[in-house]
Amino acid sequence: MSVSYVLEAEKLSKSFAGLAALVDVSVAIAAGELVGMIGANGAGKTTFVNIVTGYVKPETGRVRFMGRDVTHLPARELTRLGVSRSFQVAQVFPELSALDNLLIALGARLTHSPWRPLRRPELISQALDALERFGIADYRDYRAAALPQGVRKLLDIAMAMSGAPKLVLLDEPSSGVSADEKFSLMDTLLGALEPTGAGVLFVEHDMEIVARYAHRVVAFHEGRVIADGPPAEVMADAQVQTYVTGVLRGAAFGRPLVGDARA
Repeated sequence: MSVSYVLEAEKLSKSFAGLAALVDVSVAIAAGELVGMIGANGAGKTTFVNIVTGYVKPETGRVRFMGRDVTHLPARELTRLGVSRSFQVAQVFPELSALDNLLIALGARLTHSPWRPLRRPELISQALDALERFGIADYRDYRAAALPQGVRKLLDIAMAMSGAPKLVLLDEPSSGVSADEKFSLMDTLLGALEPTGAGVLFVEHDMEIVARYAHRVVAFHEGRVIADGPPAEVMADAQVQTYVTGVLRGAAFGRPLVGDARA
């Protein structure tokens, strides 16, 4: 593979208690590319993201970031190199303000010393700029626990983006956000990410979000990649329709099937 990719995951395999979670998985992401990752629960998506971000080590295969082999680096070191991640449940300090949350994230990435004060003019300026870019400046003094779900999601991702990462991995960015708000949230989020030129991988169960925003879609089933390509092609794939999109419309993800007694 070419080093023009920000991420090159090659032939990754991983098992837990004898059960295969990933089998010979290869995925590459280019700078500025927006890749959607889909699959049923247990398909291997989270294991893949955990390996790429350094939380889990593969049994076989390797991970390259910006052309460098980072397979065995810990998560903290990957973060410092420019790999950022947000989680399905926002990882914020609930009793602190939105501004203070961002100051903590910036301080953790920009200095190795825990003793330097966070309320330095340069950090405050960067934090305020991030709040503005993500469209949540009006909430700067709100406690994170009191923020609307969509705003909390944007704050979490703004914190993950501190330090100008080259690769961003988002776990269900629209999860918990109302149907009326999901597109505006994604518009704001991707509008903030686009100028950075970072490669973006987002795991998502909402097929409307995937079809509307992804440049490319990677579909997982039982630890393997069963399709990788433009959204329309992947959605039309017979295996994807059998194992992924059919399941995603069902009760496995909290949505009743057509004709289900719970509908």
